[in-house]
This record gives sequence, structure tokens and C-alpha cells, in this order.
Amino acid sequence: MSNLFNLEGKIAVVTGASSGLGRQFALALAREGANVAILARRVDRLEQVKSEVEALGVKCIAVKCDVADNNSIKNAVAEVVADFGRIDILVNNAGVGSGAPAESQEDSLWDSTIRINLSGVYYVAREVGKVMIEQNYGKIINIGSIHSTVAMAGSPITAYCASKGGVEMLTKALANEWAKYNITVNAIGPAYFESEMTDMVINTPEFGMAVKAYCPMGRPGKAGELDGALVYFASDASSYTTGQLLTVDGGWTTI
Repeated sequence: MSNLFNLEGKIAVVTGASSGLGRQFALALAREGANVAILARRVDRLEQVKSEVEALGVKCIAVKCDVADNNSIKNAVAEVVADFGRIDILVNNAGVGSGAPAESQEDSLWDSTIRINLSGVYYVAREVGKVMIEQNYGKIINIGSIHSTVAMAGSPITAYCASKGGVEMLTKALANEWAKYNITVNAIGPAYFESEMTDMVINTPEFGMAVKAYCPMGRPGKAGELDGALVYFASDASSYTTGQLLTVDGGWTTI
């Protein structure tokens, strides 16, 4: 039986790849044989990730990209296509965390959260989608959150929840529009995993109590526990799966 999860020869793009989950996603795809373009604002930090990816025996390029800047997105996609000739897989990972009481939240915080976490996902998908439509093939994986579907008691994260809820519906809408082009669009909804964005949250006593109260497994996610979902959506194993949000949360959203 052929390996449905084999990504050899595929070209993948990962945004927000300079650290955290983006770095892990790039390495997971490389382990399955994909060549990877890693995108982020901090090019200096991409170089270390590039070395780690290339050590797995695949080709990797580091490309500067700010998902809050449409011209930056267009230039980055053009650079990837110029180098690799095509894009088979997009992991739309770049994002920010935010938290403030809704009644006193600054407009700038709301605007920047929506601009990066939702609009940025759309604009990257739009530019990569043009490439995938032309080649009549593509696998898009948007990174949502458990907060695509639920909030959290006592936590003022309205802007973040709105942005990630939008990612789920954007995923469904794009899946509906682009199925005729042999493009699948799915999303992963992680709970809390160790990363640069979550360190200030998960390393607190309050989070320790919350994760035991709200997560049946009683712990945050570990490095590598998103890899299976990612590779499934990136590979031909998911050829008839589109418009779905797969929540990887230790059971958090069951209660």
C-alpha cells in the first residue's frame, strides 16, 4: 500500500515560521519529504530554522513576509514561485495573541489583532490560491485555535476569539469556493502549546489551575502533538476532506 502521507517533492509554504508552532510545522513537513519556504518578518531568526529544515535533507528558502502588509505578501509569494515553480501546501500560521477587557480595549488592539489573525490569513490564502488555481491543486491549512469555537472563563480575549472564529468561517468559505480547483482548505485548532506567544500565559499558576479544570487531559500540548493533523491535511490522505476545523486540545472543547 502506498504511503498516503508522503510529501516527497511537494512545495510547502509556512508563515510565521521563525519560532514556535511555525518552526515545528516546517520541520514536520520536511520530515515527510516536502521542500519548504519559511516566511516571517524576522529573517535573521528564519536562518536558524532554515538550517534545521535543511538538515532533514530537503531544500528550504527563507523569505521575509509581513502578513499585515499586502505588498509584502505578494512579493513573498512571487519569490517562492520564482524559486520553486509552484506551491502545493500552505500553512497559514502567522498570528498574534491579545487580551484586554472588551469595554476598555483600545481600537488599535482590536484592529491589529483582526488585521494579522484574520485578514492576514485571507490575504496570504488569496495570493497562494491564485497559484494553486492555475496548477489545479493545493492544500491549505489555516491555523485557528480552540478559541475559534469557545471563549475561556475569566479571560478577556474578545479580539482574539473574534479573529480565530473568523478563521474557521473563512476556511469553510474558501473550501466551498475552491473545491472545483482541486484545492482543499482546512484548519487546525490548537489548545495551548508552548510557544513564544503563549509562554506568558501557560507558565502562570492561574493557567495551571485552568488547564486542570477545563482540559480533561490536564496539561498543555507537547511539541509534535500537532504534527499528525498537519501532515494529514497537507497530504493526499485528506483528498476528500475540506472545510473542516480539527481541534487538537486534549479534550478542552468537550466541556
